Amino acid sequence: MSTETIQKETLGFQAEVKQLLQLMIHSLYSNKEIVLRELISNASDAADKLRFEALANNGLYENDSELKIRVAFDKAARTVTISDNGIGMSRDEVIANIGTIAKSGTREFFNALTGDQAKDANLIGQFGVGFYSSFIIADKVTLTSRRAGSSEAVRWESAGEGDYTLEAVEKATRGTEIVLHLREGEDEFLSDWKLKSIIRKYSDHITLPIVMKKSEWKEGMEVPTDEDETVNKASALWARAKNDITEEEYKEFYKHVSHDFEEPLAWSHNRVEGKQEYISLLYVPGKAPFDLYDRERRHGIKLYVKRVFIMEDAEKLMPQYLRFVRGVIDTSDLPLNVSREILQHSKDIDAIKAGSVKKVLGLLEDMAENKPEQYSAFWSEFGRVLKEGPGEDFANKEKIASLLRFASTLADNDTQVVSFKDYIARMKDGQDKIYYITADSFAAAQHSPHLEIFRKKGIEVLLLSDRVDEWMLGSLTEFDGKKLQSVAKGDLDLGSLEDEAEKEQQKKVEDEFKSLIERIQQSLGESVKEVRVTHRLTDSPACLVSGEHDMSGNLERLLKAAGQKTPDSKPVLEINPQHAILQRLNTVDDETRFADWSKLLFDQALLAEGGQLEDPASFVRRMNSLLAI
Repeated sequence: MSTETIQKETLGFQAEVKQLLQLMIHSLYSNKEIVLRELISNASDAADKLRFEALANNGLYENDSELKIRVAFDKAARTVTISDNGIGMSRDEVIANIGTIAKSGTREFFNALTGDQAKDANLIGQFGVGFYSSFIIADKVTLTSRRAGSSEAVRWESAGEGDYTLEAVEKATRGTEIVLHLREGEDEFLSDWKLKSIIRKYSDHITLPIVMKKSEWKEGMEVPTDEDETVNKASALWARAKNDITEEEYKEFYKHVSHDFEEPLAWSHNRVEGKQEYISLLYVPGKAPFDLYDRERRHGIKLYVKRVFIMEDAEKLMPQYLRFVRGVIDTSDLPLNVSREILQHSKDIDAIKAGSVKKVLGLLEDMAENKPEQYSAFWSEFGRVLKEGPGEDFANKEKIASLLRFASTLADNDTQVVSFKDYIARMKDGQDKIYYITADSFAAAQHSPHLEIFRKKGIEVLLLSDRVDEWMLGSLTEFDGKKLQSVAKGDLDLGSLEDEAEKEQQKKVEDEFKSLIERIQQSLGESVKEVRVTHRLTDSPACLVSGEHDMSGNLERLLKAAGQKTPDSKPVLEINPQHAILQRLNTVDDETRFADWSKLLFDQALLAEGGQLEDPASFVRRMNSLLAI
């Protein structure tokens, strides 16, 4: 090895790493025990990765296939050491994994931080800190690693401030060793009893043996012996019988498998036998991860074959709309050398996926029915993602639809608590449709003029303002035999909800104002498909309506904002002849002024539904000239 190679090199942390270290040390200091949990969890992952890579290259074991994690302490040096014989890291991997945070959504995560330590601690937990937690109890950390199959080892060292050093070193065995040089006042970690109790509390479920030296008490002091002792149970928790697993063990296993600091909201543990044989342990988190809406991120499910880890985030095991689910699936039906390509075309995987989806949806159904407060907490975190389901999972569309929640005109606030089942139970006699409105904000939906007749008659309308709602409605057109009907599309027909006298009055008004409609139509020309008398409005002068089979105005705006082309469709302008503006317009003889009034009506209607004016300056000019009369 040349002199140039072994020189120590000093590198600066990525700016986000420095920021994270400072936040974490202060925000998570009250939960110092997680340091050991995080480092042991990383060591377990390193062993899993070695097992997987060794399926294709058995030489990576280097004649040492007995994988384990070792924890040791040195009172005199005031250090705690965690070491493993897993996959290890190359120099480039050390820089990539420790010197930088290569996570999509990182900038958004830091923008969300508030400076409030309690709130930020939750966010940091969702982000996942792993190795960086070391600096909660250590003022210097030394990491030495050699990748399996390589002869070159690297030593990384940092005080957790602005930079770190890297140097090439000798290391006889593969894997990673982390030495924590404890801060002043952290001597509680220099105790055999303390370390073993933390391991049993947080890492008992780790499938690898976690080994420490046995200690003896001599003259009132703990003295390590040369004899090894396995501290944890070292068995796959998911393979154990449910009755043998405590609630606390389930929760700690979730934190290991998800790298989350929060407890899970619920879980489902199942053993399937018969045509397919597999075990699933699936969790619904309590909090949404920071990158939940990044659909390209592969989250959540670890795939094992006969207790051997195969791959993480196996996207074939859970659909996108359930990407928040965490857990483990262990099957006996796949070969140990299974590849992502095999997963793409495996009937066994398809069956496991279908079964796992049903278990998750069943878990959510039970929560919604029997634990409404817990389901409300779930919905506030993951509701918008679940709304992607009807468009992705045709087989379970009805089941997913029953789990959806919406705001409505009943409570008239933005809390999404109304299910389709609730809505149907409150429908008026003679009502055969589920009415809804979409808008780009809750306020725009709540105050839409399209709701006026519905409010007058006391007919409930669902208020949909999440961006995903338009995507959802493309696939979800009915529920329990009741058609979903937009109040802003088509020619409104309330059927038996209107009496004969109302229908006769509407016909009379249409005939009376026929010439006014024709004049407005002529003034607006190609801007509108049609002008007609409204059945929707009671207070507003006009509104825009999309054709029954046309794209809604809200969806059109969303697609345009995303840079996508939209069909060239014109709206219908509905006018309310009972309104004072229309009454006055009917007496205007000056065609120029009449045209200004007509265009003003159109523009106001467009603004009322959240649209943007093509020519704001002309709108202001017309408004000013009419106000000056």
